[in-house]
Formats: sequence, C-alpha cells, structure tokens
Amino acid sequence: MDVTELARTLLEPIPAHRTAGIQVLRAADGEAEITAEVPKSLTNVIGSLHSSGLVALLDAAGLGAIIAASETPGDFDGIVPLGASASLEFLAPARGHLRAVCHLDTEARDALRPLLSGATDRARFSTYAEITDATGTTVCRGGFDWSVRRRRA
Repeated sequence: MDVTELARTLLEPIPAHRTAGIQVLRAADGEAEITAEVPKSLTNVIGSLHSSGLVALLDAAGLGAIIAASETPGDFDGIVPLGASASLEFLAPARGHLRAVCHLDTEARDALRPLLSGATDRARFSTYAEITDATGTTVCRGGFDWSVRRRRA
C-alpha cells in the first residue's frame, strides 16, 4: 500500500528532519525513499553533511519504511517507533542532493506484521539503509535497531 502522504505527515514536521531538509519521496510496500539537499548550516569542516545529518537521513529512511509496512490507513495509529541503537559507515563526502533508501527485510516485516494488525503491542527489529549522492556514489550506509510499540488507547 502506498502511504507516502502519511509518511510525509509524520516525518517532515520533525524538527531535526526540517533542519536537514528531509523530504519523503515514496513510502510503500515496506520501502521508503527519502531525499535532502545538504544545507550549508549542517556541513562539517570539509563541506560535507555533518554526521548528525547523515544519522537523521538514515533514521528517516528507516522510519519511512516502517510506516510503509502499513496495509491499511489505520495500521499505524498509535505506533511509537524508537531507535535503540545505530551503526553507520561513512564512505565518501556527502554533498549536494542526497537520497536515502530503506527496504524492510523479511525479518523486519515478520516482526512488524503482528504489531500493525494489533495481535501484539511490541516489536523489535533492524533496518538497513544507504545514502547516495547525485552521482550515485554511496556516501553512507548503516542500520538502526528499533523498539516499536503501540500506545494503548
């Protein structure tokens, strides 16, 4: 199911995402594509996106993919995803237009399915994403371990 508008509504207003200029291009079928134009205010000493901006992009891509696992519009109601840990690998300077993509693997989908359907109220799983620049060069890749729960009404 395409939940791009839901992902935009939930992710783009987050202050860190606004600061980094993060935009949701697509969120559907357990996959998210996120973009950002590197803001000068978030560059490091070599003019590359600061590591905190790269973390924000990977976080947004993982969150977008989690939202994109929804099969009905109400599946995500009350869901609270929290990052438990992250691991990043910095591969090249991150400049200009960046694109982060995250695809949920089978393990993550299997963990999320009972949570989204209401069969359980908690799930733990990992996501993995890559960030590429406008030339297609992978500038960063990494994973997030998530603890996701549903708030009780």
